[in-house]
Amino acid sequence: MRLLTALYTSLTVLGLAGCGTAPPATPPTKPAPVVSTEIKALLWVGNSFFYYNNSMHGHVGRLLTDSGAKGMRSSSATISGSGINWHDVEAHLKPGSGMASYSFVGDNEVRFNTFDKPFDGVMMMDCSQCPVHPQLQPIFFEYAAKHSATARSRGAAPIFFMSWAYQDKPEMTQQLAAEYVKAGKQNNALVVPAGLAFAASIAKRPDLNLYVADKRHPSLAGTYLAACTVLASVYKTNPVGLKYTAGLPADVVAHLQTVAWETTQAFHSKEGRGSL
Repeated sequence: MRLLTALYTSLTVLGLAGCGTAPPATPPTKPAPVVSTEIKALLWVGNSFFYYNNSMHGHVGRLLTDSGAKGMRSSSATISGSGINWHDVEAHLKPGSGMASYSFVGDNEVRFNTFDKPFDGVMMMDCSQCPVHPQLQPIFFEYAAKHSATARSRGAAPIFFMSWAYQDKPEMTQQLAAEYVKAGKQNNALVVPAGLAFAASIAKRPDLNLYVADKRHPSLAGTYLAACTVLASVYKTNPVGLKYTAGLPADVVAHLQTVAWETTQAFHSKEGRGSL
């Protein structure tokens, strides 16, 4: 009897000791940021197709101002000749030390910004032939997914900029379009159909040159057309009738504005707008 009592006491003590050892507390999970559905601040990630003609994002900004939009801002991160995998989007979006972490105001006064997030959207393009190049295409899809996930982790919507065909290789239009649409579907991302707008403009006005001498980079008219396409696609704003012309003739501006609007409306009606 004494043996049973001692055994029971030992088991009870062991049981109480086990109950007193609590498992390690699970740290609370930080809620995922809400991804923007309205683009007020846009980060452009790309190459010389963006920075030609004093940067496409500047022309979009002028168009937005002319349309009456308020509180818009943008930054352009471009590397000459770059592919989508050359960019460290995580570093661009790092809170407190990434892009837009400070600004210069007034007489070179530094202002440290305290945005909840630096950007609402990240618009990305690959090198001009990478999405259709047999060796580089897998990298396009790998980093389209990687950068899309990174953007969303910071509350920014991923956006893909469908670039245009080379002037002497018009067959690239549909090839590039197919791959950008595929990437958009895979990542639930908006696609800006700039390449289709180029083709539509050339079909209507072959006399209007959208390229510089290398047959790759955009002329001022090409940059303006792409900017109008971004305005119509990302910001859902009709460029037709806006007064900002970038110094182009009135008839050219009217043509490019109309092509941009008609192209985006037809494209998004067919392919959707991803998460936007």
